[in-house]
Amino acid sequence: MLMRDVLLATLTSVIWGLGFVVAKFGLESFSAMQMTALRFLIVSIFVFVVPRPRLPMSSLVAIGATLFTGQFLLLFLAFTHGMPPGLASVSQQIQAFFTVLLSGVFLRDIPGRRQIIGMVIAFVGLGLIASAVGTDLNFVGLGLAIAAAFSWAVGNVLVKHAPKVPMLSLVIWCSLVPPLPALLLSSVYDEHSTVEAVINASWPSIAAAVFYSGFLAIAVAYCAWGYLVQRYPAVSVAPFTLLTPCIGVVASKMIYGETFSPTRYAGMGLIMVGLAVIVLPLQRMKALIPIRWSR
Repeated sequence: MLMRDVLLATLTSVIWGLGFVVAKFGLESFSAMQMTALRFLIVSIFVFVVPRPRLPMSSLVAIGATLFTGQFLLLFLAFTHGMPPGLASVSQQIQAFFTVLLSGVFLRDIPGRRQIIGMVIAFVGLGLIASAVGTDLNFVGLGLAIAAAFSWAVGNVLVKHAPKVPMLSLVIWCSLVPPLPALLLSSVYDEHSTVEAVINASWPSIAAAVFYSGFLAIAVAYCAWGYLVQRYPAVSVAPFTLLTPCIGVVASKMIYGETFSPTRYAGMGLIMVGLAVIVLPLQRMKALIPIRWSR
C-alpha cells in the first residue's frame, strides 16, 4: 500500500473508533431505528446533486442493505441491549475475519503468508483487549453486534466485487436504502415518532446523530474505506479496522470511565505490530525512508 493510503486507512479507523462513543450520545434521545434513519437521511440529501453510480439498482440496494442498514441498525440495537462502547468497538472487528473468509470463498482473494502472520499477531492483541473489557456482557447485545459485523463484511465483499465507481456517489446513493426500513420499524416499535424525538432531542444527541454519525462516519469515512477496498486486496485493507478498538477503548475510558488496564495497552501494541507486518513490505520495514507517496 502507498503510504498516503495507509494514513487514509488509519484516519478512517480513528473516525469509526470515536463513533462508538459518540453513538451513545445520539441514543440518549433517539431509538436505534431513529438513529439509523437520521444518520443516513442527512447523507442521502446529496442525491439531488451527485449523479447515480453506474451500477444496477439491485447492487445499490444490496450494498445499502448490508454495509449500512444491517450493520448500523443491528449495532445500535446492541447498544440498547447493554453493549458498552469499548466492547462494541472490539466486537465489530470480527468483520475482518468474515471479510477475509468471504473474499477467499467468493472472490478468490487468498491471503499470503505475511498477511496471515500479521492478522494472527493483530488478533492476539484484539483478544487481549477483549479479555480486559469487563464482565458486563449481555449475550443478546453481543449476538446483535456479531450480526452487525457479519453484515459489514458482506457489504465489504459486495463493494469489492462491484465495478470501480466514484465512492462518493456510491455512498450517497446507497444511503437511500436504510431510512425506509428503519422508519418503518420505528413506527411499529417506538413510543414516540421520529419527528417528536428530533424536537425533544438534546443538542449533543443531534450533533452525534446528524453531524458525526451522518457526515464524518458515513460521507467521509465510508468514501475513504470504499476507495481502499476497491484499490487493494481485502487482506490488506480489512485489518486496518483493528485500530478501531484501540481508539474506542481509549475514548470510552476518557468519556465514560470504562475500566482500562495494562492488558489493553499490550493488546494495542500487538495490533500495531500486526498491522506493520501486514502493510509494510520487508524492504520498507528495513528502510522506511524515502517514503513513496505516489505511483
